[in-house]
Amino acid sequence: MNKKSISSRKLVTAAMLGAITIVLSLTPLGLIPLGFINATTMHIPVIIGAIAEGPIVGALVGLIFGVSSLLNALLRNPSPVSFVFYNPLISVLPRVLIGITSYYAYKACQNIGDKKLKNLSKILWIAISIGLIYLLYKNITEGKSLLNIIFVIILLAVVIGLFMYSRKSKKDFPIAIGAFVGSMTNTILVLGGIYLIYAESYVKTLGLPMDSARSAILGVTITSGIPEAILSVILSTAVIKALKSTRR
Repeated sequence: MNKKSISSRKLVTAAMLGAITIVLSLTPLGLIPLGFINATTMHIPVIIGAIAEGPIVGALVGLIFGVSSLLNALLRNPSPVSFVFYNPLISVLPRVLIGITSYYAYKACQNIGDKKLKNLSKILWIAISIGLIYLLYKNITEGKSLLNIIFVIILLAVVIGLFMYSRKSKKDFPIAIGAFVGSMTNTILVLGGIYLIYAESYVKTLGLPMDSARSAILGVTITSGIPEAILSVILSTAVIKALKSTRR
């Protein structure tokens, strides 16, 4: 495959994933109900683009995601805290960096030895499976909606499939780490930017005392950021492995 066709493929991939990101931002598909939170999926195309096609594609899809977030905050049913996303340092820059950090985390993990990669991969999927089983148990015992329960069951089925595949493959752990790092890049930089630039007005809008700003934002990082990162790991790994298998 010549360089021109590779560049064309990257451009088409960036455009397609960017379009998917916009659709996710405009529809309920951008949020997946897990019971205690609605986990966002809008950053996942950025991660997929970065790991599958490189940091430039990832950054381009991230730019589309960021501009979409900025326009949504300005034009579409703004919430009381939408003002924080008027600033491109919060709405755009972190989304561009998702594509860069996820790619380089993925590449760094590829340098780990094969045997260690396979063992780490198994540990990763077992840990995520245990977490999803616990989440399924909580959703059932707390009487959450059938939709929540079905989503968790689907995610658990995907994880079990990835775990079975990981027994003969070492390639999923770098993808998973890249996805986790990319997702946490989004969470930490967005919420960190809100804390550094808008902490007082943000907590005031939410009706919270100023001295609780740090704990409030840290709480969102843990309760929302970690589940979203796990969701990113599951979906990104499944999609990227499927993409790579079609190119063989």
